Amino acid sequence: MPITVEEFETARPHLLSAAHRMLGSAHDAQDAVQTAWLRVMGAGSSTPIENPSAWLTTVTARVCLDELRARRRRNETPLLADAVPAAELAADEAVLRTEDVSRALMVLLSRLTPPQRVAHVLHDLFSVPFDQIAQVLGGTVASAKKHASRARRRLDDAAQHASEQSGGPDQRIVEAFLAAARTGDTRTMIQLLAPDSVRDADAALLPRGGRTTVVGAVDIANETVHFRDRIQAVCRLTVNDTPVYLIAPGGHPLATIEFSTADQKVTRITLRAVRADDRFAAAPPRPVDPVGACSA
Repeated sequence: MPITVEEFETARPHLLSAAHRMLGSAHDAQDAVQTAWLRVMGAGSSTPIENPSAWLTTVTARVCLDELRARRRRNETPLLADAVPAAELAADEAVLRTEDVSRALMVLLSRLTPPQRVAHVLHDLFSVPFDQIAQVLGGTVASAKKHASRARRRLDDAAQHASEQSGGPDQRIVEAFLAAARTGDTRTMIQLLAPDSVRDADAALLPRGGRTTVVGAVDIANETVHFRDRIQAVCRLTVNDTPVYLIAPGGHPLATIEFSTADQKVTRITLRAVRADDRFAAAPPRPVDPVGACSA
C-alpha cells in the first residue's frame, strides 16, 4: 500500500474540509473521503508516494468532481434548507461553526459549475497548485486556471450591480438590531424598532397558527427571541439583484429578511421563503463596520 492508514488519518481533517466545500454537505464529504481511501487501497501499488496528503487531496477531489457532475446529470438543483434532513442540516451547521466557514460562500459555491467549484475550492481556499488541479479536472493547467478565474468572477461580479443601488436601509441600525436579536436582547431590539413597526412573513416560515403579520415593537421583539437560532444563521447576500439578509442554516438557503428603516429605527421586517429559482450573488460591501459577526 503506497499510503499508510496513519498518513490517511493525518490527512483526513483536511480532506473532509475540502470535500465539504466542494460538495456542500458534511454527510457527502464523509462519503467522498471514504470512497477516496477505498480507491487508494484498491490501487495495489507498492510505490511510495512522495506527498501522501497531496495525493489523497487529488483522489478526493476527483471523487467530489464525479459527484458534482452526477448531480448535474440528474438535474439536481442546490438543496434548500427545508429539503435537507434535520440531522444532516445540523451536521452542516456544526461544520460551519466549528471551522468558521462563510455560509454566504457556501450558498454561492453551489451555483458554480462542477469544474469551477472544484478549481475554486482547491486553489483559492486550499492553495492547491494548478498543475495538481489540472490532474483532477483532466485538462491542462491553462484550462484549470480558466475555471478558477470564471468561478472567481461569478462569485464577485454580481455584487457590483447591487452596490450601485441606492436608497437601502440604514445598515448600522439593521446590524445593531441583528446583534441584539442574536443574544435575545429584547430591550435593545425594542429601542431600535419604531413603535408601529411591522413584521410580515410567509406562513410557511412560521409555526402552525403563527401570525403572518405582527405590529408593534414589543410584540416583534418578543417574537424574535424565539427565532434566535435562525438569526444565528443569517448572512448578507444579493438575492434577485436585491441586497438582503439570508437565513441559511448549514449554508442552505431558507428565507430572506428585508429591512426598512426611517429616522434611525427599523420600520418593517419582511421574511420570505426562498424559492428554487432565486438568483444568489455576493452582497455589496457594507458602508460601515458591522455590528456582530455574519461569517459563520
